[in-house]
Amino acid sequence: MASRTAPGAPRLERRFRLSERGTSVRTEMVAGVTTFMTMAYILFVNPAILGTPGPADDGLAFPAVLTVTALVAGVMTIAMGVFTNYPFAIASGLGLNAVVAFQLVGGEGMTYPEAMGVVVAEGLLLTVLVLAGFREAVMNAIPLELKKAIGAGIGLFIAIIGFANSGIVIPGPGAGGPVLARGDVDSARIAVFVVGLLLTALLVARRTKGALLFGILGTTVLATVVNAVAGGRLWDDVGEGVARLPEQVLALPDFSLLGAFSFGFVRVGAVAAVLAVFTLLLADFFDTMGTAIALGYEGGFLDERGSLPRMRRLLVVDGMAAAFGGAASASSATTYIESAAGISEGGRSGLASVVTGVLFLAALFISPLAGVIPPEATAPALILVGFLMMSVIRDLPWDDYSVAIPAFLTMVVMPFNFSITDGIGWGFISYTVIQLALGRWRNVHPLMAVSSLFFFVYFALDPIRRLVGLG
Repeated sequence: MASRTAPGAPRLERRFRLSERGTSVRTEMVAGVTTFMTMAYILFVNPAILGTPGPADDGLAFPAVLTVTALVAGVMTIAMGVFTNYPFAIASGLGLNAVVAFQLVGGEGMTYPEAMGVVVAEGLLLTVLVLAGFREAVMNAIPLELKKAIGAGIGLFIAIIGFANSGIVIPGPGAGGPVLARGDVDSARIAVFVVGLLLTALLVARRTKGALLFGILGTTVLATVVNAVAGGRLWDDVGEGVARLPEQVLALPDFSLLGAFSFGFVRVGAVAAVLAVFTLLLADFFDTMGTAIALGYEGGFLDERGSLPRMRRLLVVDGMAAAFGGAASASSATTYIESAAGISEGGRSGLASVVTGVLFLAALFISPLAGVIPPEATAPALILVGFLMMSVIRDLPWDDYSVAIPAFLTMVVMPFNFSITDGIGWGFISYTVIQLALGRWRNVHPLMAVSSLFFFVYFALDPIRRLVGLG
């Protein structure tokens, strides 16, 4: 029983209702560690992206961004676990940080403090929409079939992320060629990934508890050995210390970026400022929506209507995480689909999130250890989580084309466009148009129609910018 797993287990049992959720302290700890292991890459990817210079800014320092990334992820993931009792983790959003670095800083010419001011404004506005009940109402207006398609699409999306992280899939050669191509299969790193994938797949097939975690650890050990045999240079392009025994365990955090944001972004003009906030808002709004639905389905948390109980609490924490991420210069933080890795290991309560959050806070001081894990070690876990999430497609009504086509578009656009938001947008617009064209207007909730209209505007942002002279 859960009460025998640790001295504080009875208190944890009552606080997180572990028996009611069919879980235990040990299971939640394994789930929390697994989620952290699959998310730890953000500690190094986020600094790499936010270190990109722009016309008015030289980029942010790697150690400082790693610190605030770990801080925001740790604090807000613990908050998610405590206030919602769901095993969902939060960190700086991939895609959202790209908008900050490549659009706001690189394209609009903002400084990083100004771009982070946009993130703070977007996060506060998101929180207001949640408190007003609008964000939750939109989620409840989505047809159940599209919710399932969103979950399956995100499964494909993170599988593609896993393949890309491994290096076995790379961007195609360009015009006239395929969008994706096969990577260098002769490399030692690809060999490490293939062995790791087979090892992890075997553990999953055997239904081994902690399969994904053991797969990550085993592949990391293999990578470290292979790297040492090859002279210790195989992962130099990923980062210093990757797949190597760390020279030191502890490192002092750098908090210099805390509070380094500014609302001076209004200097770019009213239209540009509004579009900047709107772009982040819409992307964050529906990314979290899709992620929450997918994770809710994966963990069996959805009710009979396909809605997630206590959704407002989740969305409040998520909105505040976006604002906190901007205020800390870590970019907008959001709920992470990689939480599915922990759910797959049996995580069913907020205790898993607390464990993940504590590990992120520990990463403030042990970043050299976190930096040992290569992307080839986490890639198999992402791919297999994608496989598990794809199982939902068996429940879709494939013989009803008016629903199946929007569901299909939702699923395939996510990985093809490398955007959860784009996939949801294609699904919403196609579902609304098809249902209305067939005279089935009762099947389209008014908020579904309004959301589709917003997505149409979202996809038309570039033409709008050119129209007003900003593109």
